[in-house]
Amino acid sequence: MKETHFSPTPHCPLSPEGTPSSPLPTPVCFKKQKWLSVVGIGEDGLLGLSPAARSLVDGAQVIVGGDRHLAMLPTDDKREKLAWTSPIGASVEEIIRRRGQSICVLASGDPMCYGIGVTLTRRLPVSEMTIIPAPSAFSLACARLGWSLAEVETLSLNGRPPSLLQSYIYAGARLLILSEGKSTPVLVAQMLTQRGFGRSQITVLERMGGNEERIVEGTASSWTDTELANLNTIAVYCTADPGVVCLPRQSGLPDSAYHHDGQLTKREVRAITLAALAPTPRELLWDVGAGCGSISIEWMRSNGWCRAIAIEQNPSRLQYIADNAAALGTPNLEIIDGVAPTALKNLPTPDAIFIGGGVTADGVLEECWTALRSGGRLVANVVTVEGERKLLEWHEHKGGNLTRIAIQHAEPLGKFLAWRAMAPVTQWIVVK
Repeated sequence: MKETHFSPTPHCPLSPEGTPSSPLPTPVCFKKQKWLSVVGIGEDGLLGLSPAARSLVDGAQVIVGGDRHLAMLPTDDKREKLAWTSPIGASVEEIIRRRGQSICVLASGDPMCYGIGVTLTRRLPVSEMTIIPAPSAFSLACARLGWSLAEVETLSLNGRPPSLLQSYIYAGARLLILSEGKSTPVLVAQMLTQRGFGRSQITVLERMGGNEERIVEGTASSWTDTELANLNTIAVYCTADPGVVCLPRQSGLPDSAYHHDGQLTKREVRAITLAALAPTPRELLWDVGAGCGSISIEWMRSNGWCRAIAIEQNPSRLQYIADNAAALGTPNLEIIDGVAPTALKNLPTPDAIFIGGGVTADGVLEECWTALRSGGRLVANVVTVEGERKLLEWHEHKGGNLTRIAIQHAEPLGKFLAWRAMAPVTQWIVVK
């Protein structure tokens, strides 16, 4: 592995024209109109803050931050200081309880990039706070590597399931990953190697912007370095090993990508079904009678903002869903152990519903239709005559489209090939 050490130049604020800027006047509105400030701070500490950011830190009555951030303050600073608790929710509640006091939160880099600023704005109106970001770890990493930030995939494994990484791995991908600690790079290297991307280049960037900045480089298959700083960012250039077949993000993964007991929407039908469901970022899917979870997993793989709930009653299939979700990069898939329609009560309103099993059960279609928002899509697949009869009844009352999907594969028959048909699937698609 190769190491590079940096000696960063002293901070010098620049104007848009690139010349040293003069000190800015203290923005009075920060103190009089907004009680909470969130200031991004880098490894260069207080010296790296802009005049506006420094005025917020100096003017606050209470300073909140991690131990590392609070240690950046002068030793003779006698103001009240609050260190983050674990879980962090208790600290957030304490900040809210002190509403109206002059409070400054110190955050790493950009508070709105996987940071505390996001958490706080979910609980408090942004009109009550001032947020001043420092360069994010992603921006600093791109500057070190010469990568275009607009052309990389970014994710955080800090407090998140490591299996999130699985859906980001593809040949040629440039990944920037926020670590949870010094052991994260080893875990990332192992996952890449297991996926057949052992030749991928890994760069670990430690303490960027500080006097102890260091860069460590290597490949996934040979990575062993654990003597790393807890504060690190991982850059990966994904390179597939020879012969490795990459899994696409679009619908229609190979059936072999899933663990299942036969209750699997087959590849061709799955692709047609996902096209009908039309995944859209931030929308929620109900996957009713989820089987091994293939529909909800591929819904979520289509975009990182897509959400899904898989409802299944069979214990072994529930385990298949969990295993498949982790292996295919959608660990945040919500899994409900229960029988429809009872299990559907009190779930969040769906934007789309897929019924892959249980169409003929009493009340399932009725509960799904009632729960679906106006303009939402419902897609139901059946293979039985009884199921078709049910869909025909609903088609007569609600409209939509009925489609018969018939797939045939060429398979050996003696010395020749013959067509072998899959069971035809009847599909009903309707917009409420």
